[in-house]
Amino acid sequence: MKKLSFLKPIFNFIAIGLLITTLSRIFLFFLFKERVVETPNFWYIFPIGLRMDLILLCYLSFLPAVLITFLPNKWLKFTNNFLVIYSFLFLFLILFVELATPDFVKQYDTRPNKIFLDYLIYPKEVVGMLLKSYLTSIIVTFLILGVVLYFAFKKGKKYFYTTSTEYKFKLMVFPLVAFLLFFGARSSLTSKRPINASNAVFSTDQLTNTLGLNSFYTVAFAAYSIKNEGNTKMYGKMDEAEAIARVKKYMIAGPNDFTDAEIPFLHVQQPDTILKKPYNLVIFLQESLGAEYVGILGGKPLTPEFDKLSKEGLLFTNLYCTGTRSVRGIEAVVTGFLPSPSESVVKLGNSQQGFFTLAEALKQKGYDTSFIYGGMANFDNMASFFNGNGFEDIVDQEDFDSDGNKYAFKGTWGYSDEDLVTKANNYFKAKGDKPFFSLMFSTSNHEPFEYPAGRIKPYDAKPATVNNAMKYADFSIGKFFEMAKKEPYFKNTVFIVIADHNTRTYGKNLVPINKFHIPALIIGPGVQKGASYNKLASQIDIPPTLLSYLGLPFETPMVGRNLNKLDPKTQGRAIMQFNDINAFRVENQVVIMQPNLKPLQFEIKNDTTLIPVKLNEELAKDALAHVITAGNLYKENKYKLRKK
Repeated sequence: MKKLSFLKPIFNFIAIGLLITTLSRIFLFFLFKERVVETPNFWYIFPIGLRMDLILLCYLSFLPAVLITFLPNKWLKFTNNFLVIYSFLFLFLILFVELATPDFVKQYDTRPNKIFLDYLIYPKEVVGMLLKSYLTSIIVTFLILGVVLYFAFKKGKKYFYTTSTEYKFKLMVFPLVAFLLFFGARSSLTSKRPINASNAVFSTDQLTNTLGLNSFYTVAFAAYSIKNEGNTKMYGKMDEAEAIARVKKYMIAGPNDFTDAEIPFLHVQQPDTILKKPYNLVIFLQESLGAEYVGILGGKPLTPEFDKLSKEGLLFTNLYCTGTRSVRGIEAVVTGFLPSPSESVVKLGNSQQGFFTLAEALKQKGYDTSFIYGGMANFDNMASFFNGNGFEDIVDQEDFDSDGNKYAFKGTWGYSDEDLVTKANNYFKAKGDKPFFSLMFSTSNHEPFEYPAGRIKPYDAKPATVNNAMKYADFSIGKFFEMAKKEPYFKNTVFIVIADHNTRTYGKNLVPINKFHIPALIIGPGVQKGASYNKLASQIDIPPTLLSYLGLPFETPMVGRNLNKLDPKTQGRAIMQFNDINAFRVENQVVIMQPNLKPLQFEIKNDTTLIPVKLNEELAKDALAHVITAGNLYKENKYKLRKK
């Protein structure tokens, strides 16, 4: 053991870091105990917290481990000086944000996040506010930090100096050290996805969930997210008021429908008929089900079940998704938010709480709300976003694992679509007369295209292909409706089957528009059977259209159109984001905006043939307005409902 003493700085760094975060979590628990203990299994915050703390500290220990191992003994003085500075810098930062956490939580009901960073932009105003409102906390914080600095100078050498050790021995030990740090940082050897904030989600209380994190992590995540928020001015600049006015031109809502000047697009959407018993809503979001794979839309003959079901509802034949990732599809279908060069709001720090979703709107109307997924809900930060924005129940792979039922197949991405629909049907049956909203998200149609044998007649000879996976996804859609039709809830539920995006999005054009074409089918009471909507439409038009069927008035900030109310003479519109290129399409004209370049306009002969035409300056301004508006709504926290 004495020969391993050269690793003492790493052991001490991790131990002291754990001491800080654990003591802070215990303090926060007792500070907010009255609320936290209302959550079943509230004690999960401690094992979850230990896991998240170790992830952070192991990441931070990589660099010291490399330097200790590979720098020769003649560099020992430099190594020791670096270790002392590095260790106390990060421990100081960890301590600082933990000390700032109690008052931040009292103010914002969550651990420090992007708002914490935003305050740094206005030091004068913030310091004034802190001195007036949190003087005692500031004094205590500076006293504690002062004591820490004192010990840093007095005890730094004792805790963070390494020792001279035989170089060969250090090289022999390094693989084990590297493995342990990698394991600690990743926190799993089996998961294909790094652990993130979603893994701390175990309750419907956002505050309780965040206690399982640590504040350095949440602030670092917010800082990291800034780079993903994109620069919405990369296409040009526009006054906010002009941008809002231009976006409103494309909405159905009239001037008298808008209800709050502080939330510019908040408006009332009335149903055709007010129902005493409102309808349930189920969104079955299909992974990568592009129109090119749907027979009824002129694609490959891979969807006999969907094609058959199209006779029972309203089929959208000219619908275009907003992006190329699942989180972009979720953003459009669940929130109705405009696409932009930023990351989807599902992953951005400033939208993890208080951001509009259908779940939040329906929850306010007394609906039970849920997300049901055969994979791990922490993927792409879904669980964290859903938990903070109206979804009361998140059912994912762990629930399948633990419910004691036998399922058909569990693959790389989780349980099969067949298992998903079985689980969902049982879940909906249990709701009885309680109105509910649920988002189901499929997994099977994703590489490596795994599915249980014996369900479909293969389209391709090789089993694991996208075509065969599409057929299996379609099989599962059919099975879901076959089961649902036998249950009482079916007659009182509006269903939609819709794709999140297509498979690989590629093409010779700046934006491969044909790859954004997706199917959608609405089935339920009040929905015309065997009908089709053939006008050009966007994925963001689907959420307001769905609300129109439920029999209740809704106040929403969505800028999409209720297609049931759209004047037939109004031109169709679709918006598509392809990496950092934005396409704004009105009928057969599309304006394409690229970063720091003049916009281009094309006439669409078909989805694969774009002919350059003279730029319509007004149409280009409308295109820019939608992107500018998306950025402003997000940054200014103006895409939300009024507090009840």
